Amino acid sequence: MADTLFQPLAFRNLTIKNRLIRSNVSGRFDNYDGSGNPARINWETRFARGGVGAIISSFVPVHGRGRILPNYAMLDDDNKIPFWREVGRRVHEHDCKFILQLSHGGRQRDIAGVEYPESWSSTSKADPLHGFQAKAMTEQQIGEVVQQFGQAAERAQRAGLDGVELHGANGYLITQFLSSGINDRTDGYGGTLENRARFLLEVVRSIRQRCGRDFHLQMKISATENNNAMSIGEPRGNTIQDSVQVCRWLEAEGVDAIHVSGGSFFPHPRNPAGDLPVADFIRVYDSMISSGKNTLRNFLLLKNDLTGKLFHDQWVKQRGNVIEGLNLPDAAAIKKAVGIPVICTGGFQTASVIRQAIDGGQCDAVSMARTLIANPDMPHMFAQGVDRPPVPCTYCNKCLVNVVENPLGCYDESRYTTREAMVRDILSVFDPPPFPAVFTASTEPGRD
Repeated sequence: MADTLFQPLAFRNLTIKNRLIRSNVSGRFDNYDGSGNPARINWETRFARGGVGAIISSFVPVHGRGRILPNYAMLDDDNKIPFWREVGRRVHEHDCKFILQLSHGGRQRDIAGVEYPESWSSTSKADPLHGFQAKAMTEQQIGEVVQQFGQAAERAQRAGLDGVELHGANGYLITQFLSSGINDRTDGYGGTLENRARFLLEVVRSIRQRCGRDFHLQMKISATENNNAMSIGEPRGNTIQDSVQVCRWLEAEGVDAIHVSGGSFFPHPRNPAGDLPVADFIRVYDSMISSGKNTLRNFLLLKNDLTGKLFHDQWVKQRGNVIEGLNLPDAAAIKKAVGIPVICTGGFQTASVIRQAIDGGQCDAVSMARTLIANPDMPHMFAQGVDRPPVPCTYCNKCLVNVVENPLGCYDESRYTTREAMVRDILSVFDPPPFPAVFTASTEPGRD
């Protein structure tokens, strides 16, 4: 019988060649103004060559106010379309689909940049972990952002991409409206679950109005938020029961798939589940000290041996013992409630685990990020009968901590023969370079 992992997956208007998807992840590869850089093309094609059926892009802001870090490519203007068209073309060369993730950080902005010092959110409360400040959006501002999502989706369609994903997970703007632990509004966008979902459903309608029913649209959701994981005084946020209802509404509005994640902020002990590399965190967290009212406090707490250990231990406790397949119970609950495909993320790197999840009806496909950073050709390994890569991802999370300052890549030195080999692998994203080398020592101006 054919291997479940390599059976095509048919959405309503899109089919991918297998059940293995590269989840949204990317580094600061691009230009400050949000224009794209060849390094991003190198990054995405690496995974397309590795055999995944589809790639979900990194966090792509629909407006400059919504970016979480500078140097992320955006889709806020028509002048960005040619770059994304080239990304899609290069990915398609490897029989791989490209789904662009439409995003807005809201109050969750690691480094805001110079243009938009004020962040917009569903609330004027700062987030409890970093203390990122925010201002509750007016209804007029909400309408502006709804249209920005629709406009960005139309640009993705014009660029020839295969679909879009709404980033409604992990504490970003859509989560900030959906979450009972964050949204404290008293108008028509707050209070009941139906009101809290109003912003999201208006975004979906805006996209469908501009792009029609035949353009693939999926939604990433934090099915269980665990909003109080690191702040016991905070409410717990949305439960799986809340998210099941939201997913039913999304299906009724014409959304084509649900992508299941967790956590109401990022990073979160349960997303990405793994270790908290305190030493790496200290080294890069200084870049964020001016970003939030709690960031200096957090830096000093982490730098102290005692409080740093206590913070680390609380993180690991809230994470729990399961990493691979952590979100499968939530994915299974959503899959029972909807008739559209369900994608599950969460540390997948074992073929038998993925196969069992799909065959058991818990999900229709899985998405992977860190584990593919560690082994970009993992789908080819699975196709050759390997159950788990010989040098697997260790879930150390150093890749995602370092991304604040450094190129994205695997920073677990134990996986390499030498540190130099690790650095070469990290910097390989810049190869091939954007321009061919045309000068030699003998041809450079001023040289004999």
